[in-house]
Amino acid sequence: MEHEFWHERWAKSEIGFHEGTVNQYLYDHWPELAGKSSDAVFVPLCGKAHDMWWLHDRGHPIIGVELSDVACKDFFEEGGEKAQVHPGEPFTTFKHDDLELWCGDFFQLAPDDLKHIRLVYDRAALIALPKPMRKHYVEHLTAVIPDGTRVLLITLDYETEIKGPPFNVSDEEVYELYGEDYDIEHIRTNTIAKDHPFAKRRGLEGGTESVFRLTKR
Repeated sequence: MEHEFWHERWAKSEIGFHEGTVNQYLYDHWPELAGKSSDAVFVPLCGKAHDMWWLHDRGHPIIGVELSDVACKDFFEEGGEKAQVHPGEPFTTFKHDDLELWCGDFFQLAPDDLKHIRLVYDRAALIALPKPMRKHYVEHLTAVIPDGTRVLLITLDYETEIKGPPFNVSDEEVYELYGEDYDIEHIRTNTIAKDHPFAKRRGLEGGTESVFRLTKR
């Protein structure tokens, strides 16, 4: 999946992976992960997820990384806030208060960029990538976040033959990808309802969503 694929998806508004509301699993399980802390949160492949406003409203500084400048611009426009834009390499930053979107390639991140991060929220990064890229993604994430960082990971699994993204990621694959470097708690699995917008849009049957709490050793 080259950069052009994602730029084209955003340019055509082919963003079926965008929820448009705060994710219910984030709402339900974030307090267990973060406690009463106001630690900084990293959101990889963040798109224009409303979840970042929800996290910011709860006192968390945010760094989101997103390849598409369309998504970064839309995020602040739809949130009714004006961002300061700082062009640069390898990232152009869009900043409002202590909520920052870094527009560029996730794989260009370095450990110094995220040395203050203590929490990660991944609802749409791992499942956005085809299987050959997922190991590389997890390896790079592990390399750039500090030890002790806690991750809320939400995955999607389905049997229907549909073309991603989002792609199906089994619970077994989560343990394969993260087991060497993280403590893993599988805290929830739900069947996707037939009237779920994604299920209806893609003709999905028999799908499940799983929620994991990870801690980097």
